[in-house]
Amino acid sequence: MNAPIVEAINQILQDKSIDRDAFREIIEGVFLSMIKKKYGNADNFDVIFNIDKGDIEIFCEKEVVDDDDVTDPVTQMPLSRALTIDDDLDIGDTYAELVNVNDFGRRLVMTARQNLTQKVREIEKENIYNEFHARIGEIVSGEIHQINRREIRIHLDRYEAILPKSEQVYNEKYVRGKTIRAIIKDVRKTTKDPEVIVSRADASFVTRLFELEVPEIFDNIIQIMGTAREPGDRTKMAVRSHDKRIDPVGACVGMKGIRIQAVVRELGGEKIDVIHWSADSEMYVKRAMSPATPLLVVYEQERNSATVVVPDDQIQFAIGKRGQNLRLAAELTGVSIEPIKESEYLAPEPLPLSEVVEFDDETKAIFERAGYETADDVLDAGEQKLLATTGLSAERLKEIVGVLNGYYLTEEEEGERAKRESAAQTEPLSEESSETKREG
Repeated sequence: MNAPIVEAINQILQDKSIDRDAFREIIEGVFLSMIKKKYGNADNFDVIFNIDKGDIEIFCEKEVVDDDDVTDPVTQMPLSRALTIDDDLDIGDTYAELVNVNDFGRRLVMTARQNLTQKVREIEKENIYNEFHARIGEIVSGEIHQINRREIRIHLDRYEAILPKSEQVYNEKYVRGKTIRAIIKDVRKTTKDPEVIVSRADASFVTRLFELEVPEIFDNIIQIMGTAREPGDRTKMAVRSHDKRIDPVGACVGMKGIRIQAVVRELGGEKIDVIHWSADSEMYVKRAMSPATPLLVVYEQERNSATVVVPDDQIQFAIGKRGQNLRLAAELTGVSIEPIKESEYLAPEPLPLSEVVEFDDETKAIFERAGYETADDVLDAGEQKLLATTGLSAERLKEIVGVLNGYYLTEEEEGERAKRESAAQTEPLSEESSETKREG
């Protein structure tokens, strides 16, 4: 047994995580390649590598021929030489001759060593890639050892991971030597070692953190149905329970908020909204708009859009800072959401001038040419602008404005106006007015 070689082999297998059978095939393949370079082919050669003893044996099968018939010494052996090896050999027999490795020369041996190193390196790279590819989505912990403008490099046991700028959280501070957690997002093959890409900005990082903190999620009693995130600011997460006895939101929050606070601390204070998932689109959108409390949600299935009516004093919460709450709600539900104030939603629809029965065609045409289409357009314009754009007299415009105002009166206001007009028609003239009339 060649103890130093066996020890070296075992160390390689352990350090590089290489399978014993795969390593044996590498060794045998390297020597077969060396044989091809020396003899042109290796069809009649066998390489046997005893990994437990550290021994390599090369055999060359040769046909025994008459001494005068030898044409290829690589595949043929003269009878005279065969008889010195074994008296029973005869012409036509096959004999496997042991080849001395030293016969290949120093150059070929060096080439074989380089090929072996390269093959081992390729297997090592493939093993690293396969290992981390199978771990995509797993949270790992490592120490920051290098920071530059484009990326952060993190030690993960014997390997290195990369946290690109795009996967960092904008308001987090990263310090060399500090231990951080991140999720394995991708593994990329390169000409060197595979690149293990990790992320702290991905929405799945929040999902995995909750799986670690909430046993019911890990046990599939509670299911995370969707996550929308703007890293460093806010996350919205929808959950459902497969057990009616367990409140999914309460389980994620935990007693006195202990579970959700653990996630918030890991995320540096990022706000997290956990809501009940619903198969009903209107209810799902309504819950997703938290912290606003919509009064009404009108969902249009064909357009996959929803109009959300919120109290006037909550419109800023519905939209959020720079539209963040609205974006996250739309991303979480997959629905295009349009928020609207309650006062705007309840306001009457604009009245087209074409539907005002009191106006003749000529009056409607005058307003159309002047660019007025609805009663609101006329009422909002003001007297001076109407005089300038329509060419109508002030008295006529006063009559028109009175007609249009009548369309916007409530039943109670309409009744009061009718009473005033009736009273004005039946009211007796005063003495002064009667005398004035007689004088006239």
